[in-house]
Amino acid sequence: MINKIADSVAQALSGVKDGATVLIGGFGTAGIPDELIEGLIAHGARDLTIVNNNAGNAEQGVAALLKAGQVRKVICSFPRQADSYVFDGLYRSGKLELELVPQGNLAERIRAAGAGIGAFFCPTAYGTELAKGKETREINGKHYVLEYPIYGDVALIKAERGDRWGNLTYRMSARNFGPVMATAAKTTIATVHEVVELGALDPEAIVTPGIYVSHVVKIARVATQAGGFKKSA
Repeated sequence: MINKIADSVAQALSGVKDGATVLIGGFGTAGIPDELIEGLIAHGARDLTIVNNNAGNAEQGVAALLKAGQVRKVICSFPRQADSYVFDGLYRSGKLELELVPQGNLAERIRAAGAGIGAFFCPTAYGTELAKGKETREINGKHYVLEYPIYGDVALIKAERGDRWGNLTYRMSARNFGPVMATAAKTTIATVHEVVELGALDPEAIVTPGIYVSHVVKIARVATQAGGFKKSA
C-alpha cells in the first residue's frame, strides 16, 4: 500500500545529505515551508545549495537557515531587501556564494529540469553582467542567452491539502514555485494543512500529482508575519 504520510518533519527530512541542492518554495511570506526549514536546521545538513525566490527575511525561514551556517550557496532572484541583514553579512564577509537569476529565468530553469529540457535560449539578461561568460545566439533577429536547468536533490514545498499517495492542492498564491520545484527534485517533501482520503481531491483540481511527491507531513495552521492564516478564536 502506498502511503507517503510521514510521522514527523524529522522523519521526512532524515535522508537529506550534506552538500545537497535544496529547492525551497515560497514568494515573500506566501507558501514558505517554515516547518520544513526549521526541521532542516535541526537535522543539521551542511554545505547546502539553496534555491529560493529570495534570501530570507530577518531571521526567519531561509534567513534562519543561513544564520545557522548550513548554506554554502544561494541561487535566487531577490537576495537583498529591507531586512535581509543575515544574507548581507554573510555575503559581504565572503562566507556565502550567490548566483543571481532573473525571476522568470529561475522559474523556467527549474521547470526545464522537471520537463527534461537539456537547455534553452532566453532573451532575459542578454547584454548584461548576468549573461557574462554564457553562450548567446541570434534567432530571428533577436538575441538570446543559453540557460541550463536547475535540478534539486530535495524540494521543500508548502501545499494546502494532500492524500496518502502524495497528490497535492495549494492555497492561492502559496502555490507559486511549489509545482515546478516538485517536478525538478529527486525527493519532494510537502507540508499540508489537511490530509484527505483517496478520492476526496477532485482529479481536475490536483496541481501536483503524487508521482512527484516523496513525503507528506501534516502541520497546523499558524499566522504569518504578513497576516496569512489567522489562528482560530
